[in-house]
Amino acid sequence: MSKSAVAESPTDAVACCSPLMAEPLSVDAATRISPLLKALADPVRLRLLSLVASHADGEACVCDLNDAFDLSQPTISHHLKVLHEVGLLDRSKRGVWVYYQAKPGALADLALLIGGVTR
Repeated sequence: MSKSAVAESPTDAVACCSPLMAEPLSVDAATRISPLLKALADPVRLRLLSLVASHADGEACVCDLNDAFDLSQPTISHHLKVLHEVGLLDRSKRGVWVYYQAKPGALADLALLIGGVTR
């Protein structure tokens, strides 16, 4: 699957889809959403997302997350990059550090898709 300027991110695909209980997903929608679910299926990434989202001020730097794992800083950065690429995290660089924030609405859209809960 190639990326293009108009390619829809997995989180955008989730936001536009009906809840699973309302109607079946199309093949195209399932294909676009599966990278998001795959990213969250990794326990390290799921925990990282939780740590970032619940961190003070809703953002965290890699330096804030290293002690929570028995992993190297480059490995933590890789997992954060995956979460950013699927649209679950935003990031901003400040000096030599990169700060991550949970992307507004991404988790709510995912909850809507899976559980049919309205916002």
